[in-house]
Amino acid sequence: MRIQDIYLRQLSIPLKKTFKTALRSVSEVTTNVVVIETDNGVCGYGEAPPTAVITGDTNGAIHGAIQERIRPLLIGKDIDDLGAILDVVDRAILHNTSAKAAIDIALHDLWGKMLNQPLYALLGGIKRKVVTDYTISVNAPDEMVKDSLEAVGEGYTALKIKVGTDFHQDMVRLKEIRSAVGDKILLRVDANQGWTPKEAIRIIHFMEDNGLNIELVEQPVIAYDFEGLKMVTDTVNTLILADEAVFSPRDALTLLTMRAADLLNIKLMKTGGIRNALAICAMARSSGVECMIGAMMESKISVTAACHLATAMSVITRADLDPPILCSADPVEGGAQYDGPAITLSKGPGLGITKINGLKPV
Repeated sequence: MRIQDIYLRQLSIPLKKTFKTALRSVSEVTTNVVVIETDNGVCGYGEAPPTAVITGDTNGAIHGAIQERIRPLLIGKDIDDLGAILDVVDRAILHNTSAKAAIDIALHDLWGKMLNQPLYALLGGIKRKVVTDYTISVNAPDEMVKDSLEAVGEGYTALKIKVGTDFHQDMVRLKEIRSAVGDKILLRVDANQGWTPKEAIRIIHFMEDNGLNIELVEQPVIAYDFEGLKMVTDTVNTLILADEAVFSPRDALTLLTMRAADLLNIKLMKTGGIRNALAICAMARSSGVECMIGAMMESKISVTAACHLATAMSVITRADLDPPILCSADPVEGGAQYDGPAITLSKGPGLGITKINGLKPV
């Protein structure tokens, strides 16, 4: 099975409501779909959303990296030699992790189709289910309470609360949400790099002293401040989850060596795909550190790939894979199937995706 062509298509899906964080506000998922065609007519699917404020990747950068640098090197390559092909992708261009992730995912999809096995099985997994949390966007406290109660009513037992815009308002939001949902619901707080280390310590101590029972705080400080992240982790009792701080296996190694965070959040658009994510999982497992699997504002294509990874890796103990739930439509046939917080994977080969509707030329 040889690669015959690689091309890009665009997919846009309106969200049910605007998604707001400390970094950005988004009203639709707009993403780049990669299709890798082989000489026997089989296609592999991947995806790369532009997330400039996190990965630095724009549509133009993704298109250029794939069409100008990666595609010419892969035409004619045999899928049998997956490791060698992934080496070529990695060396084709520096950084550009979203573009690399899209190609990596599509290649893994083809690998599964070539061997007629679901990807999770090839990665060593046997379970087919993942349970995700639900993200509550930054809004007025009463609206966040309403959204939280709706999510709990739909069966979600873990909520990720976006904060980081205003300390006093954030505390009002958290207090009112905790009061509304009760003590049995897990609350995860995501600051999206919104605080300095000292602010983070003060705020997290306030949460602890006021009995808000927060399970974890995600990326409280700016991504590059590993020392500041460690200072927060060492000072508070609440679990600290590194997200934007961990892109590559090298980042993970540094964080693990420093013990700068209690948990690592793996996102395929940061790691550059499944292979590097597997390396991070191996290092985390060896260090006794658990991982979360997460996603940007992506469609079900790459989220399905993340689900396959999560089902195969026991070190991934938490999932934040709700973007497809936040979308007003699902143009992807097959792949991950959602029933409230429960996600079930298809037994089909590769990602199990059979068709993608609504694709438009780039």
